[in-house]
Amino acid sequence: MKLSDRYHKWVEWSDEDQAYQGKCPDLITGIHGDDPVTVYSELEQVVDEVLEALTKEGREAPPARVRAMVEVE
Repeated sequence: MKLSDRYHKWVEWSDEDQAYQGKCPDLITGIHGDDPVTVYSELEQVVDEVLEALTKEGREAPPARVRAMVEVE
């Protein structure tokens, strides 16, 4: 498992921006694009780059706090 796999990432449509938004709130504010598959791929790449930069700077990655909602029975 890659370190970036610990972080919740998703893509959703934004009526306001008329574009898809890729989000990973624990690390970045987000990215935009016209194709959801491309946006998700780019989001994964950006998250990996952010984590790599933190490592090179000798900083620890922040804890993964945002999680997908889980249905409680």
